[in-house]
Amino acid sequence: METFISAKNYYDVFMNACLYLVIFTIFHSIVLRLDDPKNKQFIQFTGYTLLIVTILYIGLRPISHLFGDTINYYRSYIAYEYGANISEKVGDYGWHVFMKTAAQFMPIQAFFTICAFIYVFPLYRISKEFFKEYWYYSFLLFVVSFSFWTYGVNGVRNGAAASLFLWGVSYHRKKIIMAICFLLAIQFHKTLLLPIIAFSATFLYNNPKTYFKGWFACIPLSLVMGGVWITIFASLGFGDERLAGYLTAEADAGTFKSTGFRWDFLFYSAFAVFAGWYFIIKRKFKDQVYFQLFNTYLICNGFWILVIRANYSNRFAYLSWFMMAIIIIYPMLKQQFFKNQHLMIGKIVLAYFAFTYLMYKVYYP
Repeated sequence: METFISAKNYYDVFMNACLYLVIFTIFHSIVLRLDDPKNKQFIQFTGYTLLIVTILYIGLRPISHLFGDTINYYRSYIAYEYGANISEKVGDYGWHVFMKTAAQFMPIQAFFTICAFIYVFPLYRISKEFFKEYWYYSFLLFVVSFSFWTYGVNGVRNGAAASLFLWGVSYHRKKIIMAICFLLAIQFHKTLLLPIIAFSATFLYNNPKTYFKGWFACIPLSLVMGGVWITIFASLGFGDERLAGYLTAEADAGTFKSTGFRWDFLFYSAFAVFAGWYFIIKRKFKDQVYFQLFNTYLICNGFWILVIRANYSNRFAYLSWFMMAIIIIYPMLKQQFFKNQHLMIGKIVLAYFAFTYLMYKVYYP
């Protein structure tokens, strides 16, 4: 990979490949029915190709500071290779056990490829479980999500943990396997306690209208009392001391290009909220699993809205954003809502990716 694609161009290649893939998908949605054999053949071949190429492309990336924390994971891995012990003070102990064990018998590129598999494969698994032969559309939406690349090459632990959560949800009928996946997710990154607790709460109460009202209430509460919520959650020690530090750290212009109440990212978050409202409230879509996913998203995103002014609030935004793709596409792959549903799916994929591509041009020129 280093020979043909430099670290400097790596993300550009990925984004433009996604652009062409989205265009091809739109073209098929215009000329073919969703259930047309030619379309089914296209989405199966393209889907499995995307799965394999994405895992290898992320896993075999060059070791470079241009990929954020990739370089820090590399340094820790090399230290474990040379016999360093796991510190008693380290957070996310399971992750470090995983890293130290791997360091004893495989090179760093193989380790990163396994991490990429843990990150990407569950997105395929949950899509395949819920949507059967039409899994490609859900998986594609995951891959072209705004946060996908960042948490594949920078926030690797967080991304892998979030995917382990989704892997667990895909086994929602097999509670023991689901619990094991949830436990592994927490061992990789403690912040996954939030979506796990939220998802667990939906087994007790699963009315989307109530959670929807709660999400809306978080906006004025954050505008009026934003600093109060940051102080409260930091004092609760959510996750560990490092994560509390994310809430209370002084502004750092390198985190986002602006700080404060992020209306642009609230707008992005509202994509999934609008989708859930439209299908559940407006179109009367009834699916208990979808209710659980949507309600989990609302709880986690509501938490982020309350601490949205924190400099590192993007780390908490991801605790809901990683579910956006499936929240948006789920009803469309389960029930007929439109006369030409395939074309509507294509438009949704295009609109969703358009935000990602715009942010790529604006924030990472």
